[in-house]
Amino acid sequence: MKIKYFGTAAAEGVPAFFCECDICEDARKKGGRNIRTRPQALIDDKILIDFGPDTYLHIIRDGLPLHKIKTCIITHSHGDHFVPKNIVYRATPIFAKRKTELPFYMYGTKIIKKMLFEDSSDYAEHLEKTGELVFTTTEPFVTFEAEGYKITPLKARHGAEEATFYMIEKGGKAMLYAHDSGIFPDETWEYFEKTDVRFDFISLDCTNIMTDSKYSGHMGLKENVTVRDRLEKMGLIDKNTVCFVNHFSHNGLKSYDELVPIAKELGFDVSYDGLEVEF
Repeated sequence: MKIKYFGTAAAEGVPAFFCECDICEDARKKGGRNIRTRPQALIDDKILIDFGPDTYLHIIRDGLPLHKIKTCIITHSHGDHFVPKNIVYRATPIFAKRKTELPFYMYGTKIIKKMLFEDSSDYAEHLEKTGELVFTTTEPFVTFEAEGYKITPLKARHGAEEATFYMIEKGGKAMLYAHDSGIFPDETWEYFEKTDVRFDFISLDCTNIMTDSKYSGHMGLKENVTVRDRLEKMGLIDKNTVCFVNHFSHNGLKSYDELVPIAKELGFDVSYDGLEVEF
């Protein structure tokens, strides 16, 4: 399996919109891997994770082949992860000319479906009636199959209604994409206790990086170590598991260049926009 990170920031991006902090000024000056857009990832060129505000940028900057992708899974309803209005551009022949009329399969919770059909209104209904859009409502801990992958939504600890993250399995490989969440809620740990999965790859929310936050819906490096160690103790990961941190805020007080050696010392690699990892 492989993952490509297209966006690796929290909601405000790095540099943030109106910010003059040292991290944002450093990112503007240095560019490169210190620039971070809003979160999105692609698994094996097939399974798109989230449909956020920087999707179009990822198409033109990074070559995201959205016209070829037919499966998208949504983590939660926050605007840096889901912009339902843009699904209207799937409509043919008004906005898109296509050689093949393959449906676009979207998976998400009830709140995601509600947002989609409220914000995209007539277009979403049109897409559904014509078969161009097929939406499947997901439930936490209920595995579904898409394009040969077993995908399990897991409950996240995050300030969004029905927030989830995903376990994805195929061909004897398994990965955990755990954003946006603080230390996982009890229900998710209880689910893990009942599973025999072993993760080849994990990607953990690291929004806070070095800072302590009163908000429990994100993690930093300290919490990443706690979660990683608990997963290892449960036998879900081992020394061969590839461990990444992802989803960063400028409020975490470290740029990409500064974070890499700190994370490495703790046993983590650091994501950046455009990074592709095979495992």
